[in-house]
Amino acid sequence: MEKKHEETDVLVFPFPIQGHINPMLQFSKRLASKGLRVTLISTSKTMQPSASSINFHSIDFHEGDAAANVDEYLELYESVVPKRLAQFIEEYQICSQHGAKVLVYDSGMPWALDVAKQFGLQGASFFTQCWAVNAIFIHLKEGSLRVPLEDENKGNVVVSLPQVSNFQEADWVFCNTYDKLEHEIIKWMRSKWPIKTVGPTIPSMYLDKRLEDDNDYGLHLFKPDTDLCLNWLNSKEASSVVYVSFGSIADLTEEQMVELAMGLKLTNKNFLWVVRETEQNKLPSNFMEETAEKGLVVSWSPQLDVLAHRAVGCFMTHCGWNSTLEALSLGVPMIAMPQWTDQPTNAKFVADVWEVGIRVKKDEKGIMRKEEIERCVREIMEGDKSLDIKRNSEK
Repeated sequence: MEKKHEETDVLVFPFPIQGHINPMLQFSKRLASKGLRVTLISTSKTMQPSASSINFHSIDFHEGDAAANVDEYLELYESVVPKRLAQFIEEYQICSQHGAKVLVYDSGMPWALDVAKQFGLQGASFFTQCWAVNAIFIHLKEGSLRVPLEDENKGNVVVSLPQVSNFQEADWVFCNTYDKLEHEIIKWMRSKWPIKTVGPTIPSMYLDKRLEDDNDYGLHLFKPDTDLCLNWLNSKEASSVVYVSFGSIADLTEEQMVELAMGLKLTNKNFLWVVRETEQNKLPSNFMEETAEKGLVVSWSPQLDVLAHRAVGCFMTHCGWNSTLEALSLGVPMIAMPQWTDQPTNAKFVADVWEVGIRVKKDEKGIMRKEEIERCVREIMEGDKSLDIKRNSEK
């Protein structure tokens, strides 16, 4: 009665940015390790992962060449990609030996469920954020939670919540989290919908080591300075380095970059700071030369290798969900500097719920000052709470 895994084809369709591709790529590797035939569909020609266990297919889309901003890009994407996805699935069903049974799609593209049903596929909505954030979105959509908008600057206001528009209609709902991390929220969600936790979606060799060839995501938006970072870390004492990275999208103001640079300098601690090439002009003049004895600034890093290194004592992070999960999985205390979207919620859990870090406070202008940054680094590296935070991080 049970079908052989070899006869089960699964299509996986992530949104084409690294923070969404990585968790769905890792999930795909896990499915493939169970004998399923997995094809990851991407509209990005510049981000093609390397993983021998799964197949890849690119849908033709000109990655926003004609779009002036994010809103235009999304409008163009949704006007073109659903048709291209449908064309691919139609061809796949004709050409493949068994035909696909399931489409796993990024929850931010709810229209993919309609495409799946069009071809008789089961649909699985994949949430790349934590369930706490998703629960907030659900309450907002249902009208049971109102967001006070006090700032006159209404930029980046959430005007729609596509990821929770029709997930209740999906056959499965997957989320990149795990039960111990959010047990109360997950219990509530499970009482209402058929959700399954599939996280943390991190390469196996950093977790359970079940997949010996899974030691990297196999996808990098930028080329990491691997040898430089690891050789530098090898020269440092255990737990002596502050690792600083705000991901691939965060854009700090020049004033904030200067405050952060001066704060790191004030600590007199070793630091490894990832500053993308497009952001390095915001650093104070001669900063890298003046801090060369204590600090290393790189344009990109092999983050998992860095977080797993014995020399790293804490992680100053924007609290993107992937970075947060990596730090949690590898037992690294965090200094939270959230910027937008889900990051403030993640930071709240890091500092006040899981108690695995502390959050940097902003002043009345919304800037995190050098004195506050110095205070947080000292608190987490040598303060009264440092042992408790370290102990909680290693649980």
